[in-house]
Amino acid sequence: MNKMTDKRNHIVIMAGGIGSRFWPMSTTECPKQFIDVLGVGRSLLQLTYDRFQGICLPENIWIVTNKKYLELCREQLPDVPTENILLEPCRRNTAPCIAYVSWRIKSKNPKANVVVTPSDHIVTDTVEFQRVITSCLKFTGETDAIVTLGMKPNRPETGYGYIQADLSVSSPRNKEIFRVDSFREKPDIETAKKYVQQNNFFWNAGVFIWSVSTIVNAFRVYQPAISKVFEGMEHIYGTPEEQENIDKCYPECENISVDYAIMEKAEEIFVCPANFGWSDLGTWGSLVEQSKKDLYGNSLIGNDIRLYDSHNCIVHTMSEKQVIIQGLDGYIIAENDNRLLICKLSEEQRIKQFSEQK
Repeated sequence: MNKMTDKRNHIVIMAGGIGSRFWPMSTTECPKQFIDVLGVGRSLLQLTYDRFQGICLPENIWIVTNKKYLELCREQLPDVPTENILLEPCRRNTAPCIAYVSWRIKSKNPKANVVVTPSDHIVTDTVEFQRVITSCLKFTGETDAIVTLGMKPNRPETGYGYIQADLSVSSPRNKEIFRVDSFREKPDIETAKKYVQQNNFFWNAGVFIWSVSTIVNAFRVYQPAISKVFEGMEHIYGTPEEQENIDKCYPECENISVDYAIMEKAEEIFVCPANFGWSDLGTWGSLVEQSKKDLYGNSLIGNDIRLYDSHNCIVHTMSEKQVIIQGLDGYIIAENDNRLLICKLSEEQRIKQFSEQK
């Protein structure tokens, strides 16, 4: 990639979530994106940063997170300039967050080309991921297109939204990119089975690629109230007054996802179907799938874990010296910060509710 393209590329990592389904490993004090979930010595946020190495310069990486996670971000990503860590005073879904960072990037480089990615997903084939991202950036740099990444489904998953693509004809500029017919909500199991049988439905990975001028114009057209807030601050971006104004105006923004705010309304929306070993790691079950397992289907993430007569368990005990488990089948055993969870994997949807009970 030539140096010119390099400088135009910006990466936005959205790191404001609280990962309540992964309690007690993930807590509001230290959510899952800041944790070494896979036991590989890097947090999910650091792994996300790592996979963009070579696509973008460190000074063009932006993190949008909650105010209380500033120190965690600085500690884990020391190469990202502190002024590139944008702080939300409150949670307002993805549309305000993306609008804010888009105007902020535009104030620095109006010709920027941007990838927006969640901070807590994993990718197993980084080489293919980089190839796909680079190809999409070339496409958005030459057009007014918004591109989403669609993952080829390998099972009828009810936890993801789907993208229906028009595969009849690809874009003349890029044979791997197709028009989006529609975005579909998370389906029930019967609908998910139908989607998987057809070859034009893909999981929505929540990764977006666009030029900064394209996304800013889309906000102006489809979300004038949100765009007014961030457009009105152009003269103070990068100054000490920025945070003060964000703290005041951000809570007034509508709590709306970028999918509803822009994707479902805009005209030039495309999808690039891809296959690079993606998972949103949304549940303990998905972590089991992504982890190495022993002969009995157990995933062990921690220092000294010993299992006897146990099958299909996931054990995540990074801070314990020794853990011994006997006679369990299909359980989550997780310990963190003096909190211990022992729960059937099949009942994991109740964890959020358990963690909220005082």
